Amino acid sequence: MLWTRYFVPTTKESPKDATAASHQLMVRAGMIRQLAAGVYSYLPLGYRSLRKVEAIIREEMNRAGAIELHMPCMQPVELWEETGRTETMGDVLLRLAGPKGDWRTQTCLGPTHEENITEIARAFVQSYKQLPINLYQIQTKFRGEARPKSGVLRTREFQMKDAYSFHRDKASLDEGYQKMYDAYCRIFSRCGLPYIAVEADSGPIGGDASHEFMVLTDAGEDQVVLAENKDYAANLERATAAPLVASTAEMKAMGEVHTPGKGTIADVCGMLGTKPSDMIKTLIYVDPRKHEKTGAPLQPLPVVVLVRGDHEINEAKLRKVAGGLELADERVIQSLTGAVVGFAGPQGLLAKVAKMVIDPAVIGMRNACTGANKTDYHVTNLNPGRDFAVSDEKVVVADVRNVVAGDKSPTGSGATLGLHKAIEVGHVFKLGTKYSDAMKATFLDQDGKPKSFIMGCYGIGLNRIMAAAIEAHHDENGIVWPMAIAPFEVLVVALDPREADVMAAAHKLHDELAAAGVDVLMDDRDERAGFKFKDADLIGVPVRVTVGRKSLAEGVVELKRREGAEIIKLSPAEAATQAIEMVRNMRK
Repeated sequence: MLWTRYFVPTTKESPKDATAASHQLMVRAGMIRQLAAGVYSYLPLGYRSLRKVEAIIREEMNRAGAIELHMPCMQPVELWEETGRTETMGDVLLRLAGPKGDWRTQTCLGPTHEENITEIARAFVQSYKQLPINLYQIQTKFRGEARPKSGVLRTREFQMKDAYSFHRDKASLDEGYQKMYDAYCRIFSRCGLPYIAVEADSGPIGGDASHEFMVLTDAGEDQVVLAENKDYAANLERATAAPLVASTAEMKAMGEVHTPGKGTIADVCGMLGTKPSDMIKTLIYVDPRKHEKTGAPLQPLPVVVLVRGDHEINEAKLRKVAGGLELADERVIQSLTGAVVGFAGPQGLLAKVAKMVIDPAVIGMRNACTGANKTDYHVTNLNPGRDFAVSDEKVVVADVRNVVAGDKSPTGSGATLGLHKAIEVGHVFKLGTKYSDAMKATFLDQDGKPKSFIMGCYGIGLNRIMAAAIEAHHDENGIVWPMAIAPFEVLVVALDPREADVMAAAHKLHDELAAAGVDVLMDDRDERAGFKFKDADLIGVPVRVTVGRKSLAEGVVELKRREGAEIIKLSPAEAATQAIEMVRNMRK
């Protein structure tokens, strides 16, 4: 392929809003073009890389025994209503608009395809003899992302490989899950990603076990918790820590302190000279669900949640313990506590609430400070178990906080935990019977009785693989592509395109490489050498062969890998052989 006959619109300018290196470099290298917020066109270079990622995924999915199909982007909303996910997904689910009663109002664009695939299994998989089966597709997905950013890392339209497995029993699911886990490891390794697999929360997809595949980078928006000795890894939503050591301090008499206008942890600590870790944060939640007919709250009483003052609520953990809750408004808080926001405390509230959820770190506190349930007042020397109940039918003691840096690994090793930014590139789930139960998707087991399918779900973001590869492999000059997903494997640079000998030698090299199955691009533009080299580094082709008048007069050309500084001078024939060998070795 000749550069002058291809389409590589490189540019020196980065988008003004681009902060991620992958966003800047994909635009500058002429790989993508934004059409609208969160919507990108893939230009030829970018599309070549995307297709290579797709080919690797397809090879490994087929190798693992999965079967490819294709499902429609448009889905009937009624399928989502069967599983209750119209509410769970909220605005993420993009619904078509139209006049009342029009077909469009009952149609959505698929952000994922659990409902669609379960409908297929419900229709065609009748017997245990047809199980297990794993069906996958590589297809466009649509999500109502409120704040698309970071180029192709967070978009409203993207390419995804989603696979769904159906099983007779848990043992079969475990076996299928491991096959997918292993396939994902091979996929990310082949794509050149320095990935880690972490325990994860299943989120709106559901299920009882899942792992995310992450690439650590400052451009990531996910938080990963890693032990310094690598014995534990989980995303922040799922991560737990070893129990904190309970205080053995002697309990003091509780007192009340006037704290006018000091409604925040920071303000109270500043006034009283205490630390956030010595305070109890009292948060009031309500159940947002309403009766369908009356519109009255399903659960009229609030839920109180207690965490230490230096800890934050983990909404995913809280959801598992107490269901879908939302923070109460000022009216509810004042009605419950008798005080304005910022002065709530747990003492005296148990009789007035539906449930009190207490994080274990709170149980071990002594002589804590918290709100007095009285505007402009706090109490000191509050002690769990003495001043408010920690065991009652309304009390739930459960881990509902985010892990913080410095916590210890839950494995018991004593290793310190740290928080790191990361990009999620893949996710595997054990769904269980969440969808098959909801959609009444059953098969006849060996005993002749109907049973719900046990399901697994496995997703990979193709666009994110590209961006993560760039985040992991770039320098100040541009992209440094892993060979397996580079748009071209070798770049032949003709420095003097007006010289017949130079062009003849460059073309010969190009043709020899192409004949050997190498993806080769030849820069035949009539531009300065420095300009060509800058573009070469920017687009990141792994191997470069430079043909120039001076070196050719000496009977040599220059061979260089993008990731190194060494330049090797070889005869054109030797350079072709060496480049082919480099490509084959680096493809592995």
